[in-house]
Amino acid sequence: MSLPAEALVALETFQAAAGWEQRARLLMQWGERLPTLSDEDKTDTNRVHGCESQVWLVGALQDGHWQFNANSDARLIRGLVALLLARVNGLSAEELRQVDLPDWFNQLGLSRQLSPSRSNGLNAVLQRMNELAG
Repeated sequence: MSLPAEALVALETFQAAAGWEQRARLLMQWGERLPTLSDEDKTDTNRVHGCESQVWLVGALQDGHWQFNANSDARLIRGLVALLLARVNGLSAEELRQVDLPDWFNQLGLSRQLSPSRSNGLNAVLQRMNELAG
């Protein structure tokens, strides 16, 4: 399956990073690029349950392709969520179901930074995306 353009940019950027410190900086930068969610979007309905940090997720179907927006109160999670969005935005519901989260973060060189709780949280976000996509 081919990757969305933004996912390719993320891969190139993170694979070119020299070591963990540079990746950590990149992660924070990606998180800062997330558009802020309005207070109307930061409702309990849009909150992803299963995350230790607060994460809100909204999604819309445009021409058969999903566009998600999300944000978190935790900087590191914001970065991870931004990278997840890069991987999934623009996918159809069928393609979304095929996303392999551990493989994606492994390709980015970030898998060892995914503690079990962060991994569970990101899986909860992906699961919520799939629920929205039906």
